[in-house]
Amino acid sequence: MARRSIKDIEKIWSNVEGVKKLSDRVIGIGPVGFGMDALLTWAPVVGTAYTAGTGAWLLLQGIRAKAAPGTLARMAAYMALDTATGTVPLAGDLVDTFFPGQLLAAKALQKDIETSHWVEDSEANARASGEHERHLETVRNHKSLRRVVYLHD
Repeated sequence: MARRSIKDIEKIWSNVEGVKKLSDRVIGIGPVGFGMDALLTWAPVVGTAYTAGTGAWLLLQGIRAKAAPGTLARMAAYMALDTATGTVPLAGDLVDTFFPGQLLAAKALQKDIETSHWVEDSEANARASGEHERHLETVRNHKSLRRVVYLHD
């Protein structure tokens, strides 16, 4: 995998935000939003292709961002449910209109990004230099952080 930087992670977060809005929040009415996913679900094949495509793209972004395995599994489950409901004629389309699969998957990835302490180094280098313990201490001292992610591993 190519070396990543914190700027790469920020770009992934921003791109995911764009897909989140396009797919599920183009039109917002209070807490309910509708986007391309809700509109295209009513077009046979096109809606399923859009949902599966954006789902695969979101998962790829999760892999690029080194998301935790649990986050990737949750994202995959949201997208599988969203894709599956869209394949059932009429009733499935109605459910798919109101189920924000891309929104939930994108939020899961963005939360994973926000709760990671990013280090532009490899874990081996950090251990060799003694910095690894400092990174672990940073995670322990910040309630919002859950893990250390080395971008050059």
